[in-house]
Amino acid sequence: MSDKTSPPRTPPWHARPGARAWRCAPAPAQVREFHAALPGHTLTPLTELPSLADELGIGRVFVKDESDRLGLPAFKALGASWAVHRVLAARAADAPGPQGQGRDPVTLVTATDGNHGRAVARTARRLGQRAHVFVPQGVHPQAVAAIAAERARVTEVPGPYDEAVRRAAEAATAPDAVLVQDTAWRGYEQVPAWIVEGYSTLCAEVDDQLAAAGVPDGPGLVCVPVGVGSLAQAVVTHYRSRPSGRAAALLSVEPETAACVLLSLTRGALVGVPTGDTIMAGLNCGTPSSLAWPYLRDGLDAAVAVTDAGSARAVADLAALGVSSGPCGAAALAGLRAALTGAGAAQRRTALGLGPASVVVLLSTEGAAANPGTALNGS
Repeated sequence: MSDKTSPPRTPPWHARPGARAWRCAPAPAQVREFHAALPGHTLTPLTELPSLADELGIGRVFVKDESDRLGLPAFKALGASWAVHRVLAARAADAPGPQGQGRDPVTLVTATDGNHGRAVARTARRLGQRAHVFVPQGVHPQAVAAIAAERARVTEVPGPYDEAVRRAAEAATAPDAVLVQDTAWRGYEQVPAWIVEGYSTLCAEVDDQLAAAGVPDGPGLVCVPVGVGSLAQAVVTHYRSRPSGRAAALLSVEPETAACVLLSLTRGALVGVPTGDTIMAGLNCGTPSSLAWPYLRDGLDAAVAVTDAGSARAVADLAALGVSSGPCGAAALAGLRAALTGAGAAQRRTALGLGPASVVVLLSTEGAAANPGTALNGS
C-alpha cells in the first residue's frame, strides 16, 4: 500500500438520513438477457481485497472490475449497447413502407469524456451504423484516437463537457441522426433512460457474485463514481427497488473540482458547478442529469468528493493488488477512504451504517487502459 502523504482532513461530504427507506420501480429484467446474448459477453470479475478491509476496519471489501467489458476498458458498453438497440428498434418500427425500406444507416451522435463515446462508436461499428462523437477540452489525445479508431467522426470542442453536449445535441438535429447521450434534460429523457437501464446488468451480476462468495443478503455499502449520475441512478434503482430485506447504503464519489451532485444534494435542488482540471476526466461533469437527479436526491445515503491525489493513490494501490483501474474507477476506493478516515470519520461511519462486519462493494468503472497517459501523481 502507498504511504499517506498528507494529514487527515475533513472531506466535502453530505449525508441524507432515511434514504434506505425510499423505494422505486426496478429495471426491466430483459436487459441482462440482451447483454448475455451479445458476442464476447462475459461476467466481469468481483474481486475480494482483504487488505483493504483490514486497513479500513470493516468486514469484507469487493471490487467490481470493469476493466474489460465487451472488449472495452469500461462499463459504458452496457448502457450504449442497450440504448442503441432500443433506438434502432424504435426507428425500424416507425419506418415507412414494406420490410427493409426506410432503414438506411443512421448517425449516432454523442458527447463524451472518453468511455461513453467509444462505447457508442463501437456499437455503431458493430451494427453497421455511423457515429459522430464530440469531445471536450482536456481529454487525452490517445483517448480521442481510440474513439476515432472505431471509425467514428470525432469533433474536438474547445470547452468543457457541457459545451460538448450542447454541440452534440445541435448536430443530432440533422436528418438521419439521433442523439445517444447519457445525460438528460427537459425534453430529452427517453434515450438516457435506456442507457440507465443498460447499466442494471452490472448490479445484477454483483448480486449473484456476492451470493457465490457467501453474501446472499447483498452489500452493506456500495461506492459508485459519479459524473452526470446515470450509473448512480442505475445503482439506486437496483438497490431501492427491493421490496424487503437489508437495504444497502449508497455513497456517490466525485472529484472536488466537479462535485455537482454533492452541491445539489447540499442545496436540495439541481445545480451546476464550474469544472476544473482533474485526472478523473470521465467524472469531470458540471451538471447532473435531470433524469438521475430525483433518484440521487431521494436514494443516495451520502455523497463525498475526493482529490486527484486520493484517486491517484487508489489507482496505485489497486494495481498493487492486481486490479487494473483508472482514476475514475479508483475514485470509489478514494471515496471510501475519505468517508471512513480522517476528522469526523466516526460520524460518517454511523451515517453509512457501517461496522466491523460490514461488506462493501467498490464499483471500479474503468481500467487503466481507459485513461492513457494519466499521471499517477495527480498532475
